[in-house]
Amino acid sequence: MCSRRLTHSDRSLTIPARFDQLQRASAFVSEIAAAAGFQGLQLNRIELAVDEACSNIIEHAYAQTPGGEIHIHVHAEPGHRIVITLIDTGEPFDPQAVPVHDPQSCLDDSKVGGLGLFLMRRAMDDVQFEFNVKGVGLGQPKRFNRLTMVKYL
Repeated sequence: MCSRRLTHSDRSLTIPARFDQLQRASAFVSEIAAAAGFQGLQLNRIELAVDEACSNIIEHAYAQTPGGEIHIHVHAEPGHRIVITLIDTGEPFDPQAVPVHDPQSCLDDSKVGGLGLFLMRRAMDDVQFEFNVKGVGLGQPKRFNRLTMVKYL
C-alpha cells in the first residue's frame, strides 16, 4: 500500500508597490497554487484576486506615499486550500465605506470604486481586511495593513 503524505508549504515574496510588479506577484502565487492542486478557472480566480488586491494597495494605500512595498505570504495546503496574505504599510481604508459594486449596472453608468473589492470577494472563498495592525516581532513594521484571502479546492 502506497500512501502519499501531503504537506503544507509557506513561501513569501516582497515586491515594490508598483504596477510593473503585478505580473511578478501573480506568477509567484499562481505557481504555488498550481502546485497545491488548483487549476483552470480556480487558478485564474486566484490570479485575478491577487492582481486586484495588489492594484488597490498601489493605487490607494500608497497613493500619497509611493515607494512602499507589498509583502506576500502564501500558505498552501495541497488538496485543501491556499491562504494568501498581503501586508502593506500604506494608508488604511474602510472597506465598508467603499460603494458596493452593482454587477447589473453598465460599466459606463457605474461609479469607478468598488469593482476590485467585488472581484476579490467573488474570486475567493474568504476575504478579510485588518488595518493598523501593530507589529510586535523583529523586522515587522510598527503598523501595517493585512489582507487575507482564502481559496478552497
